[in-house]
Amino acid sequence: MKTTLAARRVNSRVFFVSAAITLVSMVVHCAILGFVWAEVEDRVLVQLSLAASFVLLGVGVRSGHMTPGVPGLLSGLACLVCMTELILLTGGPESPYLMTLVCVPLLLSMFTPNTRLPTLVSLVAMVGAVALINVLADIPPRTFLPQMLTYGALGSVGLYAGKNYQRLRQAEQLAQEERLQALERLAESERLRRRAESERADMERLMMVGQLAADVAHEVNNPLAFVKSNLHYLQHALTSTDKPADVAELHELLDETRQGVLRIQRIMADLRQYSHPMDSPGQEGSLREAMEEARRLALSRLHSRSEVFLDVPQELPTVRLGQRHLMQVLLNLLLHAARSLEEAGSERPAHILLKAWRTARDVQVVVEDDGPGIPQDELPRLFDPFFTPPSSTKGAGLGLALCREYVLRGGGTLTAENRPEGGARFILTLNPSSHPSSASCSPSRET
Repeated sequence: MKTTLAARRVNSRVFFVSAAITLVSMVVHCAILGFVWAEVEDRVLVQLSLAASFVLLGVGVRSGHMTPGVPGLLSGLACLVCMTELILLTGGPESPYLMTLVCVPLLLSMFTPNTRLPTLVSLVAMVGAVALINVLADIPPRTFLPQMLTYGALGSVGLYAGKNYQRLRQAEQLAQEERLQALERLAESERLRRRAESERADMERLMMVGQLAADVAHEVNNPLAFVKSNLHYLQHALTSTDKPADVAELHELLDETRQGVLRIQRIMADLRQYSHPMDSPGQEGSLREAMEEARRLALSRLHSRSEVFLDVPQELPTVRLGQRHLMQVLLNLLLHAARSLEEAGSERPAHILLKAWRTARDVQVVVEDDGPGIPQDELPRLFDPFFTPPSSTKGAGLGLALCREYVLRGGGTLTAENRPEGGARFILTLNPSSHPSSASCSPSRET
């Protein structure tokens, strides 16, 4: 409805503007010829009639009482009648306005491109008007027939141009509709793609939650099994009347049970730390102190099974990672390297190097060993929660996953690779804190 009303307004405006142009033309003619009513009376009446016709047609179009095509046809006939009368008043075939007759079909072909009827009728009426003007002037048909043919040819050009313009417009409309349909299909495809991605992400989250739950259950079941068995044995031993219970054995069972409960507690604590960081943002840590503390704790746990070499400058800048998490990351990496060498069945002690240095943009820390390395199929999943390598006899738990999570929260990176000469290498990249850094000194080497 709004589109139809807007089209009527545009079409009616064309007639109102044409009426205004006709009135301006009338005033200009009067100014040129002089405002002598006896000389300009007839011309003024003709042009006023034409302007009034345009106004009436504009009002009819605006009100919506005219069917499409009728206003164009009536306007063409009104132009031809008025122009014919004006030509007869100004000299007939010698009138300077004679050429304006041929313009009527051309103008109609421009303003009514959707229909050929107004142009065709005005073309026939124009040829008839030319013939009438010449007949009233007693000009022989043989003289004005070439003129009629010329005017008819020009009008036919307008008729063909209008038809061609109509075809072009239809082709443009069809192309526009095809573009709109293509955009609608593209929008629908994009909507379906986003929906598929959302569903896939939901499925991946559900799979991850399910896998994590299964891994947690597997990790908890191992200590839970012997806790349950020990409690059952303790209950049987305390209620049995056959023989008195061995106190030392009961203490040993209680200690094993306590260790199992602590193991479950550590698994839950690791899971909670993996989901929620405990260090507040902006905490800093001393890398050298963390490296020395991690080396000391690792040696106390590994005893003589491994050798840890420390290669670190005397002074390093503080890094954007809390001291507790920084030490925990380094200790986990050292223990993982030692455990990999132990599970490889090597009889010699493991040689592990813990090295750090300052670069132009960050601080690099490397933990590398001389063991068998990491299998290529395990590298992509090495930092996954509760990932246990097939060759490992102990569950990996959340150790390496927590390490990467802590480092990422501090804005750093943690990657793993195999050394070309053999063994595994963990590369830790940390951001220095905002405090000014000291110049690196010559590294110290400890065993």
